Amino acid sequence: MTVAVLSPSRPVVARRSGASLPAQVGLEVRKSLSTRSGRAVVAAGALLAPTAMTLAVASSAGPLGSPVGPVVVTGMLSVLVLLALGVLSTAGEWTSGSVQTTYLLEPRRSRVLAAKALAVAALGAGVALVAAGLATAVLALFGPSVPLDGVGRAVLMVGIGGAAFALLGAGVGAALGNTPAALTGVYLVYLGVLPLLQVFKPSIADAVDPGNAVLQLAQGTDQAQSATVLVAWVAVALVAGVVVTRRRAVQ
Repeated sequence: MTVAVLSPSRPVVARRSGASLPAQVGLEVRKSLSTRSGRAVVAAGALLAPTAMTLAVASSAGPLGSPVGPVVVTGMLSVLVLLALGVLSTAGEWTSGSVQTTYLLEPRRSRVLAAKALAVAALGAGVALVAAGLATAVLALFGPSVPLDGVGRAVLMVGIGGAAFALLGAGVGAALGNTPAALTGVYLVYLGVLPLLQVFKPSIADAVDPGNAVLQLAQGTDQAQSATVLVAWVAVALVAGVVVTRRRAVQ
């Protein structure tokens, strides 16, 4: 929305009166948490890792070599749920039809997508950090006695993974503009295509799997390659989302 300022001695100046980007990010966070599906995804993401850790500790028959692996593996269960958080943030508006109101209030689509990306990244990181922190607490309180060296880094990397996977979901959701299709697509690739690739071409699967990249970052190995893999997945998804969204007609 623009406001024309008239002056007898000055030319007409158009001043933009839209909300600031931080305000839009806050609005997108509230929108993600305002629906039952959004709250359910956040709750599931926060609780899945500590629940899995509890089951792992209860069934453990011997000491653990290092707590980093269990913290990251259980944390990645929560991170996977956060793919849905990103999808709901973008594709959800196209599916429900609320996108008309969103782009009426803010017609700059790139700005809307930037706000959504920042919002889901913050939510994803926060939820993943809580989940990994709770899983670590379960391991420390009820698991076998092991040194917690490197656990702080593992928790941090799970948080980064949460932000990355939420952004990945947001990009796919924006590109497809349909919630069921986007959810099916992201989980089919991650839970179907990548495991099949692991069977036939394990070296390639390890090199391109974003979950494996998070584990490598937590363990401090292959840092440059792992970071590149994670950034590449997110970048491709977001670029596709921006390009398609800017060309899609709002009906």
